[in-house]
Order: sequence, then structure tokens, then C-alpha cells
Amino acid sequence: MDRSRPKPDLVIFDCDGVLVDSELLSCRCLSEVLAEFGLQLTVEQALELFLGRSTKAIEQHYRDLGQTLPDDFFPRLKARVLDTFAGALQPIPGVGAVLSESETPRCVASSSDLDRVSLSLDVTGLAPHFGDRLYTAQMVRHGKPAPDLFLHAAGKMQASPSRTLVIEDSVSGVQAAKAAGMMVWGFVGGGHYRDRDGRAILSAAGADRVFARMSEFWEA
Repeated sequence: MDRSRPKPDLVIFDCDGVLVDSELLSCRCLSEVLAEFGLQLTVEQALELFLGRSTKAIEQHYRDLGQTLPDDFFPRLKARVLDTFAGALQPIPGVGAVLSESETPRCVASSSDLDRVSLSLDVTGLAPHFGDRLYTAQMVRHGKPAPDLFLHAAGKMQASPSRTLVIEDSVSGVQAAKAAGMMVWGFVGGGHYRDRDGRAILSAAGADRVFARMSEFWEA
């Protein structure tokens, strides 16, 4: 880390794509469940449209297209995602070591709902690093890219936004952190960036730094 800048008082981690390698899995689930209702959306399109966004963004997208998703769409999607995660979800390589070695206070702020975040951390063995310090888009009026969620998390953790570092993998997340007056590092080590120029994408969104391996976490 830049030695001229003191370490933050709080690190806020996004969950999907930062702590757990879930984005491709969840976008595949979305594509598959949409197809069951006769709606075509590729995994690549899902990543482009909804990476880092809540299910409200999915609903709004189709509403803007003049389509109303069936009442059982989101329950079916949630069940598919949770079942998939339970059997296949993996932590981001090296993130456990980062969490074990750092004494800086930390929490999670995610666009996913609380039971999905809890399951993700349980399945991957990361839950003990965060306890009940889990904050989700369900808890605020406006999700990312609005700053509400990060400001809510910092408030709960009694940290100043200007002394808070956010770790994000999405454009909407980077934008939300910057809008909250926080430093944000973009992480591009998830599987969903394997064929995309994540450095360019997150740098353009305003990330203060972009890195691809958790072993590089404090090396800037």
C-alpha cells in the first residue's frame, strides 16, 4: 500500500466476485431460469447488465422493456442460485489468508440478499472472518451504484467514509464507493473477468487501484 497514505480504519468487502467466485455461477442461473420463462439472455449479457446489481435491477430492466416477470420468477431464481452455490461455490484464491493476516476492522456490503451472502460465506469457510457484520441492499432504499449501502455499512461500523476502503469487482460497486467518498480498489481475479479487460473496465469506473490476485492485496 502507498506508504504516504495510512491504512484505513475499515475495509468493506463486496461478496460476489471478491470473497467468493460466484458471478459466473449466478449469471448462468439467471440465464437458465429466464429461459424457462421464454426469455433469452446470455451469460455475457447478464454480466454486462447486472454485475454488482440487486434483483431490483433485473426487475426494472424487464419492466423498462415492457415485460413483467412472473410472480414465481425470483423465488425460482433464488432457489436455483442457492442450490448451485451449495454444491459448487469456491472462495476467491488467497482471500482467506488476507482476512486471517489483517487486523483492520472489516465487514461485507453486498447487493445480494442476506441469506445468499450468509450461505456463500458458510459454504466457503469465510463466515468466521465477518460474524454478523453483513450488510445488504435489502437494508437501504437505493442499491449500488447509489452510495447508500456503503454509507450504511460504515455507519454501523462507526467508521468515517474518508477512512474507509472498499474492495469491489463491479462498475456499479466502484461508482457507489466513490459516491460515498471512499477509497475503492477494483478486484479482477474472479472467473467472470477471465475473458474481459477488468482493469480497463474498473479503472474507467473510477477505481483508485485495480489488482488481480489477493496475494497483492497490501502491496500497492
